Amino acid sequence: MADAMPLSPAAVVDSGLCIGCGGCAVTPARTMAWDSYGLRKPSGDLGEATTVFARTCPFSPAARDEDAIAAERFPAAPAVDARIGRFEAAYVGHVAVAEFRANGSSGGLVSWVAAELLRTGAIDGVAHVMPTDGADGVFFRYGISRSAEDIARGARSRYFPVDLAEVLREIRETPGRYAIVGVPCFVKAVNLLRAEDSVIAERVTHLLGLFCGHMKSATFVDSFAWQLGAPPKQVRAVEYRRKDAGRPANWYTAQLTLADGEVRARDWWNLADGDWGAGFFQASACNWCDDVVAETADVAFGDAWVEPYASDGRGTNVAIVRSPALRDLLAAAVADGRLALDGVDADFIANTQAAGLRQRREGLAYRLTWARRGLTPRKRVAPSANGLRWRRKLIYRARFAISAGSHRLARMARRCGAPKFYVAWARAALSVYQGLAYSRGWTGRLFDRLEGKRADGHDGG
Repeated sequence: MADAMPLSPAAVVDSGLCIGCGGCAVTPARTMAWDSYGLRKPSGDLGEATTVFARTCPFSPAARDEDAIAAERFPAAPAVDARIGRFEAAYVGHVAVAEFRANGSSGGLVSWVAAELLRTGAIDGVAHVMPTDGADGVFFRYGISRSAEDIARGARSRYFPVDLAEVLREIRETPGRYAIVGVPCFVKAVNLLRAEDSVIAERVTHLLGLFCGHMKSATFVDSFAWQLGAPPKQVRAVEYRRKDAGRPANWYTAQLTLADGEVRARDWWNLADGDWGAGFFQASACNWCDDVVAETADVAFGDAWVEPYASDGRGTNVAIVRSPALRDLLAAAVADGRLALDGVDADFIANTQAAGLRQRREGLAYRLTWARRGLTPRKRVAPSANGLRWRRKLIYRARFAISAGSHRLARMARRCGAPKFYVAWARAALSVYQGLAYSRGWTGRLFDRLEGKRADGHDGG
């Protein structure tokens, strides 16, 4: 969109549309910093409006959408599905060699593909999220790995805010071919940057996408610490999904390692904010996203949240392959036994992400009908509340309120030194949400009576 109207980063931030990807902070005039909610935001000169920024911010109303980017990148894709985009092939399964599956949060495919691209010489480095020593309260950052051993350090799920600014600067300064691993909006941001920056276009040769429900703030780790009786400043490492082959893969366990080496853990369902779908600590921009499965990536990976795979504690991936070259790479590895993958169709993939797709399509269409300040998002779904019953609307309203409220209440609790204040609020909010969405507890019985439906029904997900 060469004729896009100029736009400033300040306008995106003030409209609640900045996801903190760092794509606008690769120049000396701007850096990335933490906001008061524990999310990444650009800092510095944010007021200048330019057409380049308007075209490259992934949440800009003037930027190309995922359909346009994917049509340009994968014009010959044999399959096109409105839910999961263009693709060459789709799979369910896991890595069958080495320790990739055991070390990953699911089936090990993300790390395997990254390592295989390095092994075959297709790339010289992989930009992905890696753990730090945690001493400054920042537990993960993007870095560039140039060996399979370094890639393994970045395995597992990382629900912590990060940005691409530093690795994009490093890629611009260091010749080579790079893959970048990222969530859908980050992958979109890189694609938009490649259209404007010839150096990024030449050097970023592969994009590996991660399915995404939403981005959490850094304060989510503080909440873990509060509920596990640990001082947040003593936390040095966090594991969001501790793996246990003897338990179902979707039984998440949070684990903290403290400065003295002590380890504390608790299952997510025993946490006040452990219901992912309720939206605790969700970044506001995630309310306005319509891409769950990284539709502009060469290949995208998620968890197989359907049976029998969800009960397999060893972990199982689903993968959507959009690049012909990566289709051939995976097919060859299946043929020689290195990957244990079965072909699946779009319906199978969509079923594994059914709740996320509802939130990003049906829920987004409803949210787009609300009055709002600032920029109006331009999405691939039209504003609509048609066909939504009052209870379903209330579920979407509750998620939105919990997302916003958790940021504010946790900030207040931290400033007042009263974490129990936030935890009590979170438990109350969760009780209302789960009653509304799943008919649980006395709130569920109340909503059921109001709706005149059976108490064992539910409208969740």
